[in-house]
Amino acid sequence: MGKKGDRGAKEKVAGVILEEEGKNAAKRTDQHGEEEYPCTGILEQDFNELCSRAGLTKIPKVTVRLQSTSNLFPPEESNTLTEKEVPASLTQIQNKYAYFRPCIQTELEHDDPKSVREIFLRGWKIEEKMLGVFSKCLPTLANLQAVHLWKVGLTDLSLFSLIAILPNCPTLKTLTLEGNPLAEGSFYRLIGEESTLAHVSLRNNNIGDADAKLIGQALSTLKSSNKSLVSLTLSFNHISDLGAGYIAEGLRLNRSLLCLSLAHNQIGDQGALKLAEVLGPFALTHTEVVERRRLLLEKESQERSRSPLRHADAKSSERPSSLVSNTTIDKLQASKQSRSASKKKEPLRKEEKGQASAAGGGGVGGGPGFVPAKKEDTKQAKKMVSTPEQKVVRGKGAKSGAKEKRSLPLELEVMEPTEIVNPLLEQAEHRDGKVFLPGNRVLINLNLTWNQITEQGLKAFLAAMESQQQASKATAGVKWQMGLLRLSLGKNRFPAESKTFARLQELMLPRDPTYRQLPKAPDEELAAPS
Repeated sequence: MGKKGDRGAKEKVAGVILEEEGKNAAKRTDQHGEEEYPCTGILEQDFNELCSRAGLTKIPKVTVRLQSTSNLFPPEESNTLTEKEVPASLTQIQNKYAYFRPCIQTELEHDDPKSVREIFLRGWKIEEKMLGVFSKCLPTLANLQAVHLWKVGLTDLSLFSLIAILPNCPTLKTLTLEGNPLAEGSFYRLIGEESTLAHVSLRNNNIGDADAKLIGQALSTLKSSNKSLVSLTLSFNHISDLGAGYIAEGLRLNRSLLCLSLAHNQIGDQGALKLAEVLGPFALTHTEVVERRRLLLEKESQERSRSPLRHADAKSSERPSSLVSNTTIDKLQASKQSRSASKKKEPLRKEEKGQASAAGGGGVGGGPGFVPAKKEDTKQAKKMVSTPEQKVVRGKGAKSGAKEKRSLPLELEVMEPTEIVNPLLEQAEHRDGKVFLPGNRVLINLNLTWNQITEQGLKAFLAAMESQQQASKATAGVKWQMGLLRLSLGKNRFPAESKTFARLQELMLPRDPTYRQLPKAPDEELAAPS
């Protein structure tokens, strides 16, 4: 019976193993009954194989992108001998059509075909099957950093499929989606709270005020904010004052975005006032004040739970000074007695040797062995007395507090660049019954060229820049709160001789790092409108 039971158990285990292997084999097969293709990391090879397995007949060619635009249309002298025999006009026409033919252009990190760094797709519609191919081959590109899409015919539904690919590409940080309007304006899903993209460009997508509202909410709300996005390009769209106000609302509590471009839109003075208000100190709303109080209470409770000893020390410091001194003295004496008793044997032996040598020498001067013994005794005594005292004082004495205070700023300096503190917990100012935050001083580049801003909008930005300049003197050591370094306002609706614009140039040009590097070159973005 025992052998039969063992056989039955083995057969069950074997059946489970076979079943698991069958499931794995089923996973490895595609819809045509073939085994799943293991991608090699070579984009051209993997892309062609996956497209053929997906049943795609017209497969775009994968080519290495030429670095200069002049090479896109090579002259006749650069062609081969057989191509020289072809008329020049025909060669040029073929090159032009080849440029607009569907293809995937790549840039390599080095000569290795596995080192694809950037991918460019332009002018051809990406179907759902093609996105399925990309979902398999793109995650195997270990060096992929950027994907550029221009007029690829994405819809709101296919955009969801593209977004699902992004988490599987950990090195992908840049996404360009231009010339691709969406009916439902789902662009905001690219920069949600869970997004890992650092650079997003959405130029020429017919983004209006309703889309701008969703984008502003994706940047930050009262409960959530994007913490990875560094630059956002929204130029060549249809954003008006209303949409600029929504973007400004998103900048209130966002502390990751460094560069924002709103060039070539329809933003006037009202939108400029909203954006300028965020750059300087602004008052919190009632709901923001309530949330700030809740966060402060939560932070205090967390600190108490993490460091109960520190709060116990704080409570003990509230006692009368006589009681504190008596308790500390008692503890010091107890620790001295307990620790000196365990190490008392060696000093006693050396003291006996010293007394014997002194008696043999006769008189106060003593013998030659007496002085070294005396020095050793003093050294041992110093070690025995100082070590327990230092340990006990570090535990609950006054010196420990000083050393802890010295070490805390070092820890904070290390944690500041890696952790983004909730802006509602920033140091606030209370005046006129309101709570004011210092404003968004993380944004360093704002481009508003080719809009409809007049002298009124310039004055609002001037006041914001002057307040940032005053605040930067107080926090000169904080590198990630420098304030705006470049403010581009050229080609707007203010006169060329505007004194406000001239004053803005005086403030901003010395802060612009590119202007410092090339002081003689004219700054096109900050040039006054002609």
